[in-house]
Amino acid sequence: MKSQLVKKLLAGSLATAMTISLMACGGSAPAANEAADTHADTTEVAAETPADDAAETEPEEEESLYTVLTDEDGNVYDLGGMEIIVRDWWSGDPAEPTNDYEEAREEYRDWIQETYNFTIKEQAISDWGSAPADFTEYATTGGDENYIFVVRDDPATTNAMTQGLMYDLSTLDCLDFNEAKFQKNKLHEQYTKGSSIYAMYAGDSEPRTGVYFNKRLLTEAGIDPESLYELQANHEWTWDKFTELMDTVQRDIDNDGVIDVYGVTQNSGNMISAAVWSNGGEYVGQKDGKYVYRLEDPETVEGLTWAVETVLAKYTLPYPDGAEWDYYKEAYKSGMAAFMVDDAYCAGDFLSEMEDDFGFVAFPMGPQSSEYTNCWSNNPHVIPACYDADKAWKIAFAWNLYTDDVPGYEDYEGWKAGYYSKFRDTEAVDQTLEIMVNNGMITYDGIIPEMQRGSDFIWGLNANTVVSEAIDSVSEYWKGLVDAANG
Repeated sequence: MKSQLVKKLLAGSLATAMTISLMACGGSAPAANEAADTHADTTEVAAETPADDAAETEPEEEESLYTVLTDEDGNVYDLGGMEIIVRDWWSGDPAEPTNDYEEAREEYRDWIQETYNFTIKEQAISDWGSAPADFTEYATTGGDENYIFVVRDDPATTNAMTQGLMYDLSTLDCLDFNEAKFQKNKLHEQYTKGSSIYAMYAGDSEPRTGVYFNKRLLTEAGIDPESLYELQANHEWTWDKFTELMDTVQRDIDNDGVIDVYGVTQNSGNMISAAVWSNGGEYVGQKDGKYVYRLEDPETVEGLTWAVETVLAKYTLPYPDGAEWDYYKEAYKSGMAAFMVDDAYCAGDFLSEMEDDFGFVAFPMGPQSSEYTNCWSNNPHVIPACYDADKAWKIAFAWNLYTDDVPGYEDYEGWKAGYYSKFRDTEAVDQTLEIMVNNGMITYDGIIPEMQRGSDFIWGLNANTVVSEAIDSVSEYWKGLVDAANG
């Protein structure tokens, strides 16, 4: 059942009131993989109201939030009842709205679907492991569905791009990658080759790797847990400070010669890469449209060296023989280490049952950096190149509207709402996650065909690793992969 507001908005939009010339998603669909130079008109959703009808004043203001897009002939775009699926591996049935923002979002999405005659939904069809291969198979064989595929950084995804299986989004004039919703994450830049763009993502990036701290263990070691947020706010949260605190909290409490509380435990792969990025390094970068091998850059080597020789060798909780890779999770929950390096999602996952109180700060800054850095990693959204230009344009047009800010809530930080209930203090959300969402970078090793950051290199690093030897073992192979990717 559509609300009365949506019905009134729809009626007002189709009345074709005043038309103004604004650039928007262009008119008739362009020729295949060729951009059309078409400008759309827009019709403001506002109907004349008698001056003495005061009861209509408030709905009138609400209706004016919505703008109808029309083609060059003044006709409202009609997608012909197209049923579009954003195909991912996690979405279930949509939940009922729980606040004003979610109600407004539902109203807006109902309105765009009725106004432009289409439906769109997010649906789990693939799974995480199969998503890249599923896209490749579909884009190769074709189908009648109207899909936007959600994939992930993977050699299969990159191969699909190089094989021409992804639609060139730069040719669709209904997408403007200068818009804030794209610039917030820059995923399209990762999937750009020359002047072509093959993937997109809309909105804020997910906060990733940071440092959890056990407030009880810090207090027992004489450290005020809240002081970490002060350090972070004052840009004093650095590698050196983190090392100092790990040294303080790592203790043999009962003097039996065995360490009772370790400085840190972690997902070591996440920690090592965070150390690289926090120092201004990366494994593969991009310059002037070309991929650049950066494993041996001084910033990268310094990050790897600190991660291995300081964090892993001196302060990391050792694993018992036969322990699973994720042993660190239970170890941290049970108070065996004061700090844990892992992603923000953990607060609502395995840490939700942790008895001790915890906080969360960004990964500390390295000596070559002046700002905290979150490596943005979002799921690419792609359109199969087997679709013709008309179909691709309509799908992109609908998705673009679907992912736009809700009118009236352009500055609303909706992403925060779900995190408040997962973390134990508001500083973790309002300070730390805010930093992670806004201070980010993109990197390119996940775009290089056959390059596997983890299995090629990081997963082999441990407390006894000689970093220079580890780099030498993979450097020529990675250089060759980067050269091949550059063609």
